[in-house]
Parts: sequence; structure tokens; C-alpha cells
Amino acid sequence: MNSADVCILIPTLNEAATIGQLITDFKAEGFSNILVIDGNSKDSTKEIAEKEGARVVLQTGKGKGQAMIQVFELLESPYVLLIDGDGTYLAREARLLLDPVLEGRADHVIGNRLFNYKPGAFTKMNLVGNRLINMLFDFAYGAHLRDILSGYRAFTLESIRELELNKTGFEIETEISVECILKNQKVLEVPISYLPRNEKGATKLNPVKDGFRIGSTIYRLAKVHNPMFYFGIIGFFFILSGIFTGTFVVVQWFQGITRIPLSILTTLLIIFGLQMFIFGMLSDMIVSLHRQTIRLIKEQNK
Repeated sequence: MNSADVCILIPTLNEAATIGQLITDFKAEGFSNILVIDGNSKDSTKEIAEKEGARVVLQTGKGKGQAMIQVFELLESPYVLLIDGDGTYLAREARLLLDPVLEGRADHVIGNRLFNYKPGAFTKMNLVGNRLINMLFDFAYGAHLRDILSGYRAFTLESIRELELNKTGFEIETEISVECILKNQKVLEVPISYLPRNEKGATKLNPVKDGFRIGSTIYRLAKVHNPMFYFGIIGFFFILSGIFTGTFVVVQWFQGITRIPLSILTTLLIIFGLQMFIFGMLSDMIVSLHRQTIRLIKEQNK
């Protein structure tokens, strides 16, 4: 491997406590092409990174997702290793992620933190949230990935060029994972270590707010990959609501009370729910035909 062909990409925001050591560790591993995208840190992150020999680009907007979208346009190296700057990942495990893309076995490699996380690396809420989000992703996309929120990833430049990204916050890892699946890229997970954050570096993640955003991102993007899942959930809630109101109507009827408006509402809820399931099935057929057409076009162009 020619290390000059690999760009070590590090997004940062107030990571003065860890960024210097992280860059030093990567240099010790033989990597010199290090690019830091800094979100206008209030501490000395930028100065430390430059002192250690990294190229620093200042983010023009806000949010980790916006930083990724901005810096992806600047990349020229054929291989990219993305790593958070908070010191929770190990530079010495870089080749675990890079080997599959260098050997052509994968377009995108995700480091699975849940395989070997150290005590204190996850709070109980974060651990439960991670597992629930991964289960939702697996159910929606059938990709069987176990850590779609990992911040340690390897890409080919071609893989990055195919991504169509819009999310500006912490949903970016989810959107990258979804985009790779939608673009039929070869995605592979490898086990990595995950360390607790440095005591001097506060987390920027809000487990509840960002967890909701990530979950809603998985759901919204599913409509172009698994429309039966997308419309099915809507239909399920309408039918469930119809069953709830219908049960009340029936109980009242046996008591000699007729609830005509509520009966009409119950009928409408169940009919609308069934329509959602029908929309889901029709959309699923259209998506399947589209995939088959794209596959045939690619085979003819080979």
C-alpha cells in the first residue's frame, strides 16, 4: 500500500485535547496525507492540527453533515479513511478498514464499534439507542449492518463520488450508509475497538434529539428502497387507530348507544390504512422493476 494514496479525513469541533495525539498516531502508522475539516472550533484545535502537519480546512456552515458534504468535494486521493477527532478510535486499526477497499473486496468499510467497546465508551442509553437504530435499519433495508452510526470508515473515491448527501447533522453517518445501499455498493463491516471520550472533550451528541433525527432519516429514506416498509407503517397506525375506535363503537352499541360519527371515522381510518398497504405493494413492484431495468442496463454496458 502506498500511504500517499490514502487521505486521512478528520472532522473536528473543539477537539484540542485529542487531535494532536491522533495526528501523531497516524503519522507513526506511515500516513502523511491528513486533512482536518474544522467546524470553527473555539479552542486551539486548528492550531494544534496545523502544528502537527495536517492540512486544515475551515467549515463554511454548521453540523457534521455539512462538513462532510463540503470536504467530500475537495478529495482527490483514491482512498479515504474517515475518523472522528475525539480520540475514541485507534489509528493502529486503520489497515483493518483499508485492506478490504485496497483489495477491491469493498467500496465502503464500516468499523463496528459494538464488537469491542471499552467500559465507559457507551452510556446505557446510547448503547440501547444504537442497537434499536441498527435493528430499524436492518428491517428497513435488509442490509444486516450492525453499526451504521460508526465514525470510523474507509471509502474508495468512486464510492464517495456516487453519494448524494443532504443531511447536515449527526444523521450523516446514517445517510451515508443508506446511500451506499441504494447505490448497490459493496459494504463491509470489520470489528474495531471503541474507547471512552477524553474527559476534557464533551460530547456534541444529544441522545434523544439526535436519536429521533437518525430514526426519522432511516424511515424517510426507506420510501425509495423499501416502500412497503414506509407505507406499511403508516397503514398499520391507521388500521390500529380504526380498531381502537371501532372497539369503542361496538362496546357502546351493545350498551344501546349508537355512535354514528365515530363509526364513520372508524371506517375511514381502516379504509385509509388498507389503501396505504396497497400503495406500498404497488410502489414495491415499481421499485423492483426499476432495479431490474438498471441491472439489465449495467449488464449491457459491460
